[in-house]
Amino acid sequence: MRTGKKRTPITPAVLTKEDKKQFNHELLVLAIPLALQNLLGALVGASDALMLGRLNQASIAAVSLANQVSFVMSLFSGSVIGAISVLVAQYLGKGDQRNTKRFFAMGIRYAFGISMVFFLLAFCLPKQLMRIFTPEKELIRIGAGYLRIVSFSYLFMGLSQPYLMIMRTSGRVKTSLKISAVTVVVDMTADLFLIYGIGSWKGLGANGSAYSTIVVEVIALVICIVESHQKDHVHPDAESLRFFSKAFEADIWKVIPGMLASALSWGLSMTMHQFILGHMGTDATAAASVTGVAQQLIQCLSMGLATGGGIILGKMLGQDQFEKAKAYGKRFFKVSRINGLINAGLFLIVGPLVYFFYVLEPQAKTYLIQMLAFSMLYMFAFAYNTIYTVGVFPAGGDSRYDAISVIIATWCFAIPLALLGCFVFHWPVMVVYMVMCCDEIIKFPFLHLRFNTDIWIKNLTRSEA
Repeated sequence: MRTGKKRTPITPAVLTKEDKKQFNHELLVLAIPLALQNLLGALVGASDALMLGRLNQASIAAVSLANQVSFVMSLFSGSVIGAISVLVAQYLGKGDQRNTKRFFAMGIRYAFGISMVFFLLAFCLPKQLMRIFTPEKELIRIGAGYLRIVSFSYLFMGLSQPYLMIMRTSGRVKTSLKISAVTVVVDMTADLFLIYGIGSWKGLGANGSAYSTIVVEVIALVICIVESHQKDHVHPDAESLRFFSKAFEADIWKVIPGMLASALSWGLSMTMHQFILGHMGTDATAAASVTGVAQQLIQCLSMGLATGGGIILGKMLGQDQFEKAKAYGKRFFKVSRINGLINAGLFLIVGPLVYFFYVLEPQAKTYLIQMLAFSMLYMFAFAYNTIYTVGVFPAGGDSRYDAISVIIATWCFAIPLALLGCFVFHWPVMVVYMVMCCDEIIKFPFLHLRFNTDIWIKNLTRSEA
C-alpha cells in the first residue's frame, strides 16, 4: 500500500494533444450528467417548497425546519459515502473488482447505520427535535407530524446513496441521471396528489409531502438495486456483505474525519448565516434566501466538474499514474477559471429571473440586486475551491485541507467578523453579507500552495485483503 510518505516532488507529465482531448472528453462525459443530476436534486426541494408555499405559510415553515434533521443526516452520510467513493475510484482504476465490491458493501452498512439512528430520533422524538428549532406550538405540531412520517424515508435513502455512489464512480452517470429524472417526476406528481388531493381524495397537507418523499425514496432504491444486477455492474454479494477488515476500516477512517469536519463546519456555518441575517431584518433575510436559490442552481455545474474530476484522478492514482495525475490536476486550474466565468455569466441570466419571479418589498429588491452582483465574484472563487477541495484533493485521500480551510476562513474570520459587524458595529446589511460570504474568496489564493505539495497524490489501495 502506498502510504504517501515524503518523497521528491512529482514532475507533471507533458500532455500531448491527444491526452488533452481525452481529458476534455472524459470530464464532460462525467461532469454534464452529474451537474444535471445535482440540478434535478435541487428542483425536488424547490418543487416541495413551492407546493407547500401555496398551501400556507405555517406548513412551509414547519417542513423547512423539520428537514434540518435530514440535512444533518446528509452531512454524516455524505461524508462517509464520499470517503468510501475515494477508495472505490482507486480500486476501480486498479481493476480490483473484489475489493471494490467490499468497500461498496461497507458503504451500505455505514450509511444504513447512520440512517437508522436518525430514523429512531425522528420517529420517537419528533416534538423534541422540533423544539430545538422553534418555540411556536403550531410549527411544532405540523413539523412533528411530518417528521414521524418522513423518518421512514431515511432508511431507504441510507440504502440508495451507496448504490448511486457506485454508479457515478464506475462511470454510469447517465443511469444515475435517469433515476434522478424519474424521482423529480414522481415527487411532483405525488406532491400534487398527496398535498392538495384530487377529486374525492382529500389532501394531507404537509404530511402529504412526507408520504411523497417516502414514495420517491422507495422507487429510487428499487431502481438502484435492479440496475446493480445488470451484466458487468457492481453489486454486493454474500461475501462482501460479511467481509470485515480492520485494515480496510482504518483506510476509510483516514479520509472520513477530514470530510466530516468540513461538512459539519460548513453545515453549521449555514445555520449561523441564517442567525445573523435574521437579526438584520426581514428584507435582508428574504433577499439572501432568494440569492441562495440562485446560487444553488448555479453551483450544480461546479459540483459536477468536481465529482467528475475526482473520479478521473482517483482511477489514475489507483494505477500509480502519479505524473499524469498531477498534469491532469494542473489542467483543472484552467477548467476552474472557465467554470468561474460561466458561473458569473449564469448570474446575468438567473439573476433577472429570480428578481422578477419573487415578490419582494422595494428594500429587499435593492438588497437582492446587490447580493446577486457580489455573488458573481463569490461564485468565481467557489468554482476554484470546489473543484479542488471536493474533487482533486480528495481523489488521493487529502480531505484535511478542506476542513482546515473552512475552519480558518469561515470560523476564524468570516463568521466572527460578521457577528461583530451585526451586533457590535452595526454595519450596513451589504457589508455584513459580503464579510459573511467572503470565506470562499479567502481560501482561493492558497489552492496552488496545497496543490504543489503533492500531499494529495497517493495510491490508497492495498494489494491484499
